[in-house]
Amino acid sequence: MRYPDLKSFLAEAKTVLAKGPVALILAEDAAELDSTIRHHGDCGFKQVCVFAQPELDVPDGLIENLHVIPYNHTVERSMEVLLNQVIAAAGDIWLYYCFNAEYLFHPFSESRTVSEMIAFVTEERRDTVLTYVVDLYAGDLGQHPNAVSIEDAHMDRSGYYALNRKDKWNNDKDRQMDFFGGLRWRFEEHIPSPRRRIDRVSLFRAKPGLKINADHTFNDEEYNTYACPWHHSPTAALASFRTAKALKLNPGSTFDIETFRWHNSTPFEWHSQQLLDLGLMEPGQWF
Repeated sequence: MRYPDLKSFLAEAKTVLAKGPVALILAEDAAELDSTIRHHGDCGFKQVCVFAQPELDVPDGLIENLHVIPYNHTVERSMEVLLNQVIAAAGDIWLYYCFNAEYLFHPFSESRTVSEMIAFVTEERRDTVLTYVVDLYAGDLGQHPNAVSIEDAHMDRSGYYALNRKDKWNNDKDRQMDFFGGLRWRFEEHIPSPRRRIDRVSLFRAKPGLKINADHTFNDEEYNTYACPWHHSPTAALASFRTAKALKLNPGSTFDIETFRWHNSTPFEWHSQQLLDLGLMEPGQWF
């Protein structure tokens, strides 16, 4: 289904967003857009909605239940403005959002759907699944100057850490941490401080009054927690070329980077077990 604009899509929201989980893909450019759509179609989302830069040509027939909506991602605060309108229009359903060239992996994702994970999380009385953005990058930038390559994808196997998140009185927030690592850590001189975190609440339950902030946190503090109070909860990962692509396309950083590979680089295996083994997501009590 194709829509002429966001307003037309929101007018149909009661139908499109009637049953979740629904994936929202923010297509900033054409990089691996087709593979992003197919990947999330395979994850088991009921609907996949692509909010594409107007000049992008999104092919028909990639997956069933695909909705294409033109949206300008170059305007200020485009992400939060878009998501908050969709949240307000959605009913009591689970939503997920990512950008193009990002791929969701959850524990046991090769044999279990995202709906199965959500069913378990709901039994734990949680309304969110915390995701960690794991930077991917092409191993050979000579062959792949935009740093994006499915076949030559690499990631960092170490260098991740977390700090307690503070409130305005400098007290530790309950079950909230700021997570860092990957390219945003190794090339932090090119990344503005507010954008260095790699934690994102990508999978969440919509409800009246819920709003997302520019830093990917929500106005409900419980939504920003990594686990329920009594034990560890499942987390997921977003394998993402977005940071590598930005660093190589940005004139202020591209000439300072000859390669993203270092002694802790490893080929990305496109399998959830690798991310579990590296501690970049966990099943919690879900087995």
